[in-house]
Amino acid sequence: MSDAPREKRAIKRFVIAGGGTAGWMAAAALARFVPPGTAIELVESDAIGTVGVGEATIPQIHLFNGALGLDEAEFVRETKGSFKLGIEFDGWHREGESYMHAFGTVGRGAGLLPFQHYWLRAKQLGFAKPLMRYSLNELAARTMRMQRGRRAPGAPEMPYAYHFDAGLYAAYLRRFAEARGVTRHEGKIERVAQDGTSGNITALHLNGDRRIEGDFFIDCTGFRGLLIEQALETGYEEWTQWLRCDRAMAVPCANGGDFTPYTKAIARRAGWQWRIPLQHRIGNGLVYSTAHMSDGEAADTLLANLDGEPLAEPRTIPFTTGVRRKMWHKNCLAVGLSAGFLEPMESTSIHLIQASISRFLSVLPAAEPDPAIVDWFNAQCNFEWSRIRDFLILHYTANAREGEPFWDGVRSMDLPDTLTAKLEQWRATGLIHREHEELFTEVGWFQVLVGQGVAARGYNPLADILPENELRSLLDGTEAGLVEEVRQMPRHLDFLQSMMTSASTQGVPA
Repeated sequence: MSDAPREKRAIKRFVIAGGGTAGWMAAAALARFVPPGTAIELVESDAIGTVGVGEATIPQIHLFNGALGLDEAEFVRETKGSFKLGIEFDGWHREGESYMHAFGTVGRGAGLLPFQHYWLRAKQLGFAKPLMRYSLNELAARTMRMQRGRRAPGAPEMPYAYHFDAGLYAAYLRRFAEARGVTRHEGKIERVAQDGTSGNITALHLNGDRRIEGDFFIDCTGFRGLLIEQALETGYEEWTQWLRCDRAMAVPCANGGDFTPYTKAIARRAGWQWRIPLQHRIGNGLVYSTAHMSDGEAADTLLANLDGEPLAEPRTIPFTTGVRRKMWHKNCLAVGLSAGFLEPMESTSIHLIQASISRFLSVLPAAEPDPAIVDWFNAQCNFEWSRIRDFLILHYTANAREGEPFWDGVRSMDLPDTLTAKLEQWRATGLIHREHEELFTEVGWFQVLVGQGVAARGYNPLADILPENELRSLLDGTEAGLVEEVRQMPRHLDFLQSMMTSASTQGVPA
C-alpha cells in the first residue's frame, strides 16, 4: 500500500452562482487576481431579482476599488454616487436626540492615553463639549461639507465612503469583469450536481438542458443559499434572539431635503428607517419587527417619512438575521446574503462581501484546499461577523425609549458574553479594547457608547496627570483647529459637481 499523497485536482475553473453586487464583486476580483488561464464563469437570471438595497458603504471600499484599479471619478459617475462621512443615529437613545458615528478620529490623545479618558475627565469637571466638536468628519458632515486629503500638513485625515446605486455598481463591475474574460450565462439554476464520493459540487444544471462544470463554486444566490445550504446543508445559526427585526421595506424617492454627506438611521416605533442620498434619487427603507408592526403599518410609516415623491411601490424583504455555520465548505464559498445577514444600520453589507473575497484570495487554493486552511477561513469569518453583531446589538439595547414594546424588549434582553464584557470594561474605567482585527475601532465604539447614553463611571487615572489648564487647552485647541479646517471646505454638492465636471473634461465615459 503506497504512502504517496493523493494528487489533488487543480482548480482551473471558477463558477459563480448568482450576480448582483456579491456575484460581480467576486467576478471582478477573480478576474483581476487569479492566475492567467483560469476560467471564470457566472450564472445569473434576469428573471430573478436581487435585494439590492445596500447603497451605503464604509471607508474600506477604497481598498477593494483601489485593488481593482478603478478610477474614483468614473466609479462615482457610473454609480450615481455621493460621499459619506458617517452615519447619523436619530432617536436611538430617545426621541428628539441624535448622534453620529463618524469616520476618522475623535479628539487627540496625549501621552499613553487615547482621547476618551481626557474627555471623560473633562466631562466630570464640567467643560467637555459634545463629541461632534472634536470630530473633523462630523463637523464637516453637519455643515454639508466635503474634501479629499489634507488641506495642510498636520491636519487630520478625513476618511470617507460612498452612497451609490448597488444595481449600477453591479453593472459597472460586470463591464469590468467581462472585459477581462469573465463569461456570463443567462439562466436559472435547476439542479446542483455533486460527486457521489466527496460531496463536492461538480456542475450547475441550468434551464434549457445546459450544464456548467467547475472546480470551485462561489454561492451568490442570496438568502436561498442554493449551493451552500440547499446542496451542501451547512446549517444556519440564527441571531434573532438579539437582533429581532425580521423584515425590511424599501422604496426610492425623488431628491429633496438636504444633500447630506452622511447616511441617516432614524429610530421608529418598531425598528428603524434608513435614508441614503444619491445623485438621482434617495434610497429609503424601514427595518422592522413583524411581531410589533404589520406590513401595512410599515408601509404607512415609510411613505409618510420620505423627502420626495416615491418612485416605485414599496418592496418587502423578509430576512432571518444570522450566519451560515460554514461559509466555506468543500469546494464552495458563500458570499453576500448566501453567507448570512446583518441589518445594514452600520453599512456593513458590502464590506462583508469584500472581506470574504479578500480573505479567500489571501489563501487562494490552487487545488483542493487543506482542511486547516478552510477551518481558519471559517473561524475568521465567524469572528468578524459576531463582533459586528455585538456592535449592532449595542445600538438597540442601550436605549431609553421607554413605553414602546419593541424597544423595551431589546433593552432588557440578555446579551452575548462578548458584548457584556465590553460594556463592563467601558463602565468601569472608560476602557475600550479592540480585540484582534475587529472591524469597528475604539473610536467607533466610543461614539456609539456615548451617543446611546452608556455612562462610564471612571477613567484611567493617568489622565489626572495633565494639569487642568492643559486639559482645557487640549480640548479647545483640537476644536478650534477642526472648525478652521472645516470652514475652508467646499460644500458636498459643489465638491461632487466639480468632480463630475472634471471627469467629463478628462474624457471619463458617462
